Amino acid sequence: MTGWRALLYKEVLRFWKVSFQTVAAPVLTAVMYLLIFGHVLENHVKVYDSISYTAFLVPGLVMMSVLQNSFANSSSSLIQSKIMGNLVFLLLTPLSHWSWFFAYVGSSVARGLVVGSGVFLVTAWFAAPGVVAPLWIVVFALLGATLLGTLGLIAGLWAEKFDQLAAFQNFVIMPMTFLSGVFYSIHSLPAFWQGVSHLNPFFYMIDGFRYGFFGQSDVSPWLSLAIVAVALVTTSTLALHLLRIGYKMRS
Repeated sequence: MTGWRALLYKEVLRFWKVSFQTVAAPVLTAVMYLLIFGHVLENHVKVYDSISYTAFLVPGLVMMSVLQNSFANSSSSLIQSKIMGNLVFLLLTPLSHWSWFFAYVGSSVARGLVVGSGVFLVTAWFAAPGVVAPLWIVVFALLGATLLGTLGLIAGLWAEKFDQLAAFQNFVIMPMTFLSGVFYSIHSLPAFWQGVSHLNPFFYMIDGFRYGFFGQSDVSPWLSLAIVAVALVTTSTLALHLLRIGYKMRS
């Protein structure tokens, strides 16, 4: 379990060397969302009493950035290595599947948290949301980043070309992220769509994360924690199994 640290360091350097693209660009995107949605809907949408809509948006945008960038990090790294042919050099090392898992997911968590912190620092300048339960914020940020880093690992192993990875991101990750309550409370939806939203694990990550700022949420944070933990255990088990058998890595 010593080699994984070198791989982790390499993966962190991979995204940090192009931080203008991997960190600054997502922060700018989140700020644009805040300016557009906050300006247009500030006087038309009320979610929680005594909380402005712009302040309500901030935690959702932070968590959305954490999730999307955690997924992008591990998935893009694997697909690039497979297409460029340098994955074989990692296969020659005696690294175990646990080492691969810790390195790729760990670097994804690092990128997600760096981007999320940047988004929070910039967007909080427009509308500071306050902090009620910081432990819940940290827990859901870590769990969410780890879960999406693991999903990115699975997607990167499955995909054989950039088109397949883009399809997974555009038709699975993006819809689940945007339909998770980032820009609204699910209580504002019709009953049918509320039920659909409760099937989306991304909703529980964002709702639990937002609870840490306002002390209010659409569902109990303990329920959100349980669902996210189960999803993380399930995806991690699958990812470790795929790494152990070398799924689409040795051919």
